[in-house]
Amino acid sequence: MIICLETSTPLCSVALCGKDGVVAVRESDENKSHASLLTVFIDELLSGAGLKASELEAVAISKGPGSYTGLRIGVSTAKGICYAASVPLIGIETTLSMFHGITDTIKSQYGTGETSLFIPMLDARRMEVYYSILASDGKIVREISAEIIDENSFRNIPENVRILIFGDGSAKCRQVAERGNIKFAEEFRMSAAHMYEPAYKAFREHRFEDVAYFEPFYLKDFITSSPKKNILGR
Repeated sequence: MIICLETSTPLCSVALCGKDGVVAVRESDENKSHASLLTVFIDELLSGAGLKASELEAVAISKGPGSYTGLRIGVSTAKGICYAASVPLIGIETTLSMFHGITDTIKSQYGTGETSLFIPMLDARRMEVYYSILASDGKIVREISAEIIDENSFRNIPENVRILIFGDGSAKCRQVAERGNIKFAEEFRMSAAHMYEPAYKAFREHRFEDVAYFEPFYLKDFITSSPKKNILGR
């Protein structure tokens, strides 16, 4: 079995997956809960399945982009398990796992087909988002990038191509880029369960990360903001 960790957004999610599908999931959307809940969820899933960490086939981590702090916590935890249990580490790009979370029900609801494009979108700072563009078969049409969304975004895509945008960055896009051929799947929710297919594909192909040197995929540098008050509260 592979245990999958998703910490790239405010959601803290862990899924235990077997070759035939997702076995169990534990998750919380409580803000800033990764540090307190991630290892608890892992322990609960392993205990519930009667497994030790050393009996896992691999640990899969949503490697980003996304929340700087969330990614650091997730990757550090995944590395710790891999080191201690001597199991391989799999890194899954976050928007790829999001694509695999689009169900047939959602596709049917928004009328997507073989020529449709899917845009998983993550919230970044201000009007900026992280996104990639994928075809209906999962082929990457545009690699992930960080961009400021405006009224001209996606104008280069023909109007007869249906576009489905989803993820916590889609609300920003909807404010300025709503057009007839663009649909927004507001019901989409992140989950470590979405990592099942890409994680097992990577496992079968022996695409493992170097545990010693693996780092989250931040896409851009982390920038801290200056506190409004000094240490004395003035």
